[in-house]
Amino acid sequence: MDLTGLIVLVAAVLALIFILGSSVRVIRQQRVGVVERLGKFNRTLEPGPHLLVPVFDKVRYNIDMREAVVPFPPQGVITEDNLMVNIDSVIYFQVIDPVRAAYEAQDYIKAIEQLTMTTLRNIIGGLDLESALVSREEINQKLRLVLDEATGKWGIKVNRVELRAIDPPATIRDAMEKGARAERDKRASILIAEGQRQSQILSAGGEKESAILRAQGDREAAVLRAQADRQAQMLRAEGEAQAITTVFGAIHAGEPDQALLAYQYMQMLPSIARGDANKVWIVPSELNKALEGLGSAVSAATSAIPGGVKGSFSAPEKVNVQEEIKKQAAADRAETERTVQQAIAEAQQLENAMPRAIGADKATGPTGEQPAVTSGPTDQQPAEQNSLYPTEYPQQR
Repeated sequence: MDLTGLIVLVAAVLALIFILGSSVRVIRQQRVGVVERLGKFNRTLEPGPHLLVPVFDKVRYNIDMREAVVPFPPQGVITEDNLMVNIDSVIYFQVIDPVRAAYEAQDYIKAIEQLTMTTLRNIIGGLDLESALVSREEINQKLRLVLDEATGKWGIKVNRVELRAIDPPATIRDAMEKGARAERDKRASILIAEGQRQSQILSAGGEKESAILRAQGDREAAVLRAQADRQAQMLRAEGEAQAITTVFGAIHAGEPDQALLAYQYMQMLPSIARGDANKVWIVPSELNKALEGLGSAVSAATSAIPGGVKGSFSAPEKVNVQEEIKKQAAADRAETERTVQQAIAEAQQLENAMPRAIGADKATGPTGEQPAVTSGPTDQQPAEQNSLYPTEYPQQR
């Protein structure tokens, strides 16, 4: 084989390789190929390997069918109150018809961007700044509906539109920050005032309960003290009654005469006169009788009269000790009952006075005075004086 034949063979092999390479095309997943034959749309190619007619068929567009995210730069928009704000938006869309996306719009991404700008101007132009800042969701919905309707003929589905930022002018931002700071300060002041009011209410309630408990404690303590005093007085009365009975029995058993009684009377006179408060001493009338009896006794002893003079005296009247004890116990019970009633009245008066301390509007009378509280029964039994011994003894016969 000469050199010419070799060159022809190599050229044929290269042509075959080129033809095979141009006739086999592989489409990746989530993409669709648009095939043109001699400059005219022929068919679409799904993901996988495909054979094409060499020289006649050509894959003109390889369109991505996945959802695309396209951010648009900030755009200046004028609000209804003539304020310039910059809006940064993001659009999520997906190609649902690759043939229409390839042939209906020259550059559908740029077309969507321009359509978004004009739609934003129309929507924001009918809102003031405050409404635009608080109505992002409403703006997103309106913008998505307009874009979805406009891009439907392009074979594109707009799934979502988001406004990433709405930036007002610097002066407006400062004013908004001052207003927000003032609102937060107002809320803080209100919360502090509410806390102080609740604290005062709780403190007043605690003081009221404490005063009521103290009053109840004082009342119970007064009742217990009165009961203790009553029992102590009863025990003292019983002891004194037993002592009186013993002394009275000893006196009757000893049968004292006039001279002995006069002598005992004279011995008690210094004790009666003793004391810093005794400035004036009144001599009782019985002193003369006592001295006469004592003198007669001394003269009888010195003259040695036979048989002695033994005075006869009449015994004092007997006293019913049990009856006296009952009278004294009745008097003690009356005194104890009076003390208990007075303590209860004071506790009730303190408890009624507490509402006036908490609020003056809860006063019971037009002048704010509490009604007088009776302290208990005022009738007291007169003290009974029991004389166990007669003040005068009969003269010696």
